[in-house]
Amino acid sequence: MKLSDSAIDAWLAIHDRWSRKGDQIECSFVFPTFAAGIAFVQRVAVMADEADHHPDIDIRYTRINIALSTHDAGGLTQRDTDLAEQIEATAG
Repeated sequence: MKLSDSAIDAWLAIHDRWSRKGDQIECSFVFPTFAAGIAFVQRVAVMADEADHHPDIDIRYTRINIALSTHDAGGLTQRDTDLAEQIEATAG
């Protein structure tokens, strides 16, 4: 079930690293080295597989950009915010 705009806004107010772009939430993470960024992506991959929910990941040297949306639902759902919180926690 899609989240309402007010629910998304409330979530974003608490998680200010994330921003909304259309029907997805996005966040960029910067790491000290390329290898540290790749290790982060590997941790995200494991979490995503376990949740059966897979983000769009863009690797730009030490900057990792992540976008989440539930395409089956046509927008943002609790699955996206749950995974975003896990991703944020693993980034440190």
